[in-house]
Amino acid sequence: MIIDIHGHYTTAPPALGAWREQQIAGLTDLSAAPDPADLRISDDEIRQSIETNQLRLMDDRGIDMTVFSPRASFMAHHVGDFATSAQWAAICNELCHRVAQLYPDRFAPAAMLPQSPGVDPATCIPELTRCVQEYGAVAVNLNPDPSGGHWTAPPLTDRSWYPLYEKMVEYDIPAMVHVSTSINPAFHTTGAHYLNADTTAFMQLVQGDLFTDFPNLRLVIPHGGGAVPYHWGRFRGLAMAMGKPELQEHLLGNVYFDTCVYHQPGIDLLREVVPTRNILFASEMIGAVRDIDPCTGHHFDDTRRYVEATGFSDEDLSAVQERNARAVYPRLDALLESQGRPATAVAAP
Repeated sequence: MIIDIHGHYTTAPPALGAWREQQIAGLTDLSAAPDPADLRISDDEIRQSIETNQLRLMDDRGIDMTVFSPRASFMAHHVGDFATSAQWAAICNELCHRVAQLYPDRFAPAAMLPQSPGVDPATCIPELTRCVQEYGAVAVNLNPDPSGGHWTAPPLTDRSWYPLYEKMVEYDIPAMVHVSTSINPAFHTTGAHYLNADTTAFMQLVQGDLFTDFPNLRLVIPHGGGAVPYHWGRFRGLAMAMGKPELQEHLLGNVYFDTCVYHQPGIDLLREVVPTRNILFASEMIGAVRDIDPCTGHHFDDTRRYVEATGFSDEDLSAVQERNARAVYPRLDALLESQGRPATAVAAP
């Protein structure tokens, strides 16, 4: 089995975006504000949006299951206030839940949180609870910068995040640390802001001692960890200078990286630097990079090709493509078990 732990509903029916535009217009003109009941998306519209896009590519690339969350750039926590984010998150999470209901053996829902700049992260707990208990969410997306590129939030190690972490640990659910749209013109959203955030989140964790307080908390840093594999020596050296343990002891029992890296040398470096047990297969299709690489003739985000060409043993490849995800996402593992899909055994050499 191949599990893609990083998918977003980037192809949602146009009615979703139209409703969001009305919601934003309503922030300055209350008469324009839409009611959630105004949004009508049929099951057939969902099927059309999924079967011609994500599902088609999953079939083409041999991907069995995708952890599916709302479109990251659409989270836009900087827009409006907490009530705005709460309403928007509820709508987007329900839509991903409906996708998983229509294709239960292909998609598992992950939830966005109704974060808002300057608002206590604990306000997200009711939506987290609803998504886990009612929708069967197997993960959440956690935005370390709700301000949209201005970084006004405290670091992830700050105690203001602790109530949210406590609930995540209670539910045994991981978070993918994933920012949203950048409104800072200095940071391109997907080319800079996303990768900056991956690197920044890792360094925040290096500086702190979060996992001393939360030894069972699990965080996934996407896009291969940003600059982390390339500058592993720098991070190790900084950790030493701060009197922290080696990174394997300090962070790698709790922090994981996905394979959303869109060229072979990048995946090769990830494999060489990061322990296999900390690497999770992912592609983020259909996402930031959608074109065909003229150098290979294949889509940039066809990451299975890179992972399988990088030299993993059969056992390690099985871990990256399936078993690590089942360990980091225990609710996903339970879902698969309930569907009669136990973990794939690795043949003895």
